[in-house]
Amino acid sequence: MTPERKKLLNIFILGFAFMFMFTAFQTCGNVAQTIISSLNNTEFHGSGYTSMAIIYGVFSASNLIAPSVVALIGCQLSMFLSGIFYSAYIAMFIQPYTWSFYTLSVLIGIAAADRDRRTVFIALTVISLVGAVLFFLIRTPPSNTVHLSEDDDGSSDILEGNVSSQSNISKALDAFGKSVKLSVTKTMLLLSISMAYTGFELTFYSGVFGTCIGAINWFGADAKSLIGLSGIFVGLGEVLGGAVFGLLSKNSRFGRNPVFLFGLVVHFLAFYLIFLSIPADAPIASRDGTYSRAYVDPSKILSMFCSFLLGLGDSCFNTQLLSILGTLYSDDSAPAFAIFKFVQSITAAVAFFYSNYLLLQWQLLIMVIFGFFGTISFFFVEWATVSLDPQETRYGSI
Repeated sequence: MTPERKKLLNIFILGFAFMFMFTAFQTCGNVAQTIISSLNNTEFHGSGYTSMAIIYGVFSASNLIAPSVVALIGCQLSMFLSGIFYSAYIAMFIQPYTWSFYTLSVLIGIAAADRDRRTVFIALTVISLVGAVLFFLIRTPPSNTVHLSEDDDGSSDILEGNVSSQSNISKALDAFGKSVKLSVTKTMLLLSISMAYTGFELTFYSGVFGTCIGAINWFGADAKSLIGLSGIFVGLGEVLGGAVFGLLSKNSRFGRNPVFLFGLVVHFLAFYLIFLSIPADAPIASRDGTYSRAYVDPSKILSMFCSFLLGLGDSCFNTQLLSILGTLYSDDSAPAFAIFKFVQSITAAVAFFYSNYLLLQWQLLIMVIFGFFGTISFFFVEWATVSLDPQETRYGSI
């Protein structure tokens, strides 16, 4: 197999592996709070919001040490072990206990028997495990050229080969130092506001909004099933936006600002419709749900439309942030993307934590504030990117 075909095969395998794993995990996260609320009793007490807060909090910190782990055990084994932890977390919903529920939340970063629940989470666990196993099908790329020197006794010693683990650790530490220095530059500080917004809205569309829909008793017996349907519409918005705006980001004639602004308008429209139609206490409703009414009666069609808008807007922000980071730090992008994931994950953790306590309108207000100022800060960085020399912008001179 030619190197080009091997790379293409690896891309397909990675794509399918992550598709299986995160289809299972995102589905689990989307329904976690609803399921836990209905299963909390004297033997089990947990919170899906708290669990996801732990996951994203640990994930944000793990970004700092992940390069060292990968350097020591390799990419393939690192991804496989991570997949196992994801699968173990999902499997805990089959027969849950409070201690194991929160412990496995840390590792990847309900007590009554319910046959449907068990069937769903057994299936999700299997799907996640399939994704983890697929990592072992990745073909190893050609190793560095090995030079040999022959001793007097005829034996050969390796002079140069694959980079040693010690050298890899040094590179990881160097990347960590670059990330720290880069994080305090003016460019990255401005972009961090935009990154923070992606963390807040990630929490909302992946965990809070589905919980709100499932808690509305006005929807009757369909309330719980609408959670999954909401996730499907979020995914449709993500796919459409990723395909369209990912291509538009390559067209420098229009720049990134119009797409980013469009994403903000789409999200603000979704927030307004959600504010009008979803009861304020829906995010923190008990297992019995809520009979409260917002300003208009809840609507299944409107809720699905809002789900689509949330996914569409999220795709705008992510494609443009990834695009501008790739442009600004094309020579050494790893530290920049590490900062992006760190900021996004820590704000997602904070959002999942306060989702246990804040009514819907306050959660929406937080996102509106960060979305507005995050867009303004992105505009400034984009204007600097097109007006200044790329070398100047790369080091934060804006």
